[in-house]
Amino acid sequence: MKRLLSLALSAALLAALALPAAAAEESADARLAKVTQAVKSALSLNTDEYESFHGGVEQDLAPVWNLEWQGEKRSLSIQALEDGTVTYFYRWDYDPSPNDYRWDDLPAFPESVGTEDRAAAEDFLSRVLRSGEVAELKDKEAGFTGGQSGSSWEGTITLNGLPSPLHWHITVKNGQVTHFSRDVPETAFAGSVPAPDAQADRTQADGSLKDTLALRLEYVLEKPSGTRAILRYTPKSTHEFQVDAKTGEVLDVTELEKKLDQGYHTAAGGAAPTDRAESAADENGSLTEAEQEGVAQMEGILSKEELDKALRAESAYGLRGYSLISAAYEGGEEQVLCSLRYARTENGKRLTRNFSVDAKTGAVESVWSSAPNDREKTFTDEDALKKAEAFLKAWRPDRDLVLYQAGSEIAPWRMDAQPYWHFTFAQEVGGLPFRGNAVHVGIDGADGSIYSLSYAWDDAVTFDSASGLVSEETALAAWAGTYETTLAYRRVPQKLVKSDPVQARLLEQGMEYSYALRLTYGLEREGDYAGVDAKTGEVIRDWGNAQQPLAYTDLAGSAAKADIEKLAGYHVGFASDSFRPGKVITQWELVCLVYSVQGGALDPDARSSDGRESEYYAAYRLGLLTPAERNDGAVLTRGQVIKMLLNAAGYGPAARLGGGIFTCAYSDKGSIPEEDLGYAAIAQALGMASTTYAAARSATRGEAASMLCRVLERPA
Repeated sequence: MKRLLSLALSAALLAALALPAAAAEESADARLAKVTQAVKSALSLNTDEYESFHGGVEQDLAPVWNLEWQGEKRSLSIQALEDGTVTYFYRWDYDPSPNDYRWDDLPAFPESVGTEDRAAAEDFLSRVLRSGEVAELKDKEAGFTGGQSGSSWEGTITLNGLPSPLHWHITVKNGQVTHFSRDVPETAFAGSVPAPDAQADRTQADGSLKDTLALRLEYVLEKPSGTRAILRYTPKSTHEFQVDAKTGEVLDVTELEKKLDQGYHTAAGGAAPTDRAESAADENGSLTEAEQEGVAQMEGILSKEELDKALRAESAYGLRGYSLISAAYEGGEEQVLCSLRYARTENGKRLTRNFSVDAKTGAVESVWSSAPNDREKTFTDEDALKKAEAFLKAWRPDRDLVLYQAGSEIAPWRMDAQPYWHFTFAQEVGGLPFRGNAVHVGIDGADGSIYSLSYAWDDAVTFDSASGLVSEETALAAWAGTYETTLAYRRVPQKLVKSDPVQARLLEQGMEYSYALRLTYGLEREGDYAGVDAKTGEVIRDWGNAQQPLAYTDLAGSAAKADIEKLAGYHVGFASDSFRPGKVITQWELVCLVYSVQGGALDPDARSSDGRESEYYAAYRLGLLTPAERNDGAVLTRGQVIKMLLNAAGYGPAARLGGGIFTCAYSDKGSIPEEDLGYAAIAQALGMASTTYAAARSATRGEAASMLCRVLERPA
């Protein structure tokens, strides 16, 4: 019956396609038929194996059709525009292969991606991309391709020969596309795509954009976990600017986004606040009621009544009208904290204020609050700043603080839509700020009380002298030199017009601005930078969450030098200046080496034996070893390293087949145990071992690196 239904539907679709083109308004069935046929033609789809089909349309900025095919143990989902442009594709077919249920496998180098997968991806993209659009299959820098899970690529679409913010992603498995998604201007932006010809002068745009750059001289920690602070010129948080490539107008994108966000807020009728206090209060029940009573009775601990009285005595905390809802103690003999939660109702809406205080001294450690975002502000940001400065002078009179940043400087539209004003004050040292020691203060916009309070402070920090500094002009020139002014399509908020039907609909919803594609000049650069060293004038790279490149000083003369350096290019190796390729490798060191493939490089010598659980857990997931086999300091043989790496790469089941099906050409093959012949044969095929297997000899760190390199070079 399902099959007959499918055939009947196909006939209906064909009949709908025959409707006269002159019809004033096509029926939904006819539109669905056209879209479906266009998609099937573009992708050369054969849908005979599916037993049912249905489709529907969603209307946002443009109509998007949802097409769904269902069959036994298979399904196909596609989204497309009215003209058949595919924006989403997902194919599922039941695969009983046991490999689908493996936890993890070691990945492969990106250059190992099978040509079949790449060809399938290129063919699919050629079918779904439109005239003037290009998507390059570019492997991730220093990235990997998953073996069993298929190959994937992503990037942004080049539009009319220029970069654009339109993103795409594709996944291919065994030569078949399983997933694809992309952005299209019709659903992401209001208005049309501008022509790619620029009329504004690039040199003039470059000067205008670089004139907007600004730096500040401040102290920063020399090392993230260190206690020595040095001087650096760092970028000020300023507005983002672009230059319209048609008119040469300098666009303050930050100010435009403020107007856009205000429109969203108005259209939504005001966003509901996230009640951080509610969730925080629910989480402080780490101690049972009996345990909290015990803590409260410790010597020197103030009662909740005493703490409440002290908080109410400080008018800056604004607790008039609030009721104490709960108080919870936690901690030990060194420090006990008490979390006090207050609440009140204003115009039918709930307000909360929460404090974390030292239960022995009553000193306030932090404050956080919640209130409706649409609560009227009677205090301006200038008034709020005065309130914050007066509070800090009384709260910590012993600390030299200077205003570092106001929330309205970073995102003024977000501060306008919040019920409070936010400020960051940094430690002042010789007239210069140190952001590492800072206090964050929020001021209630309605009554000027303390809405939030938190701080981070380390008195052990020492500060470098402020002598021998390069000038701000020199630093700014070096900083500007890291940028290039480029022409591209970019997302820029644009004022809506009634003449466009789509934009008119947005105007009716209360919006005045929406994102549009605009041809602009903008500042771009490769990588991120933290600032300019104030004494050398050198631009400092900011690695952030990115992995720093690995480099070693002891590889000269090592046969594994090329392999170790190739791994290092993919951030695989040891986080140390020396690799020690000739040293025998221990189990823990191999775990670290393999862990770096996906979890980041480590220094094996810097991690104590009681802090290795996450690395070993990752090794268990890969199948590198089992918990029963853990022996951190054990020196591994070549045979053990080969078996562990091949198991982690998913070759274990094949290697253990036995039955005399494996052969190898090692000079010492007679000494290889029969149960290891499978591993030996696969190792030879991959190049992990050459003329001799030497399974019983201790493996070196260099040999292990070369073996890992061969495994990662396997076809994905």
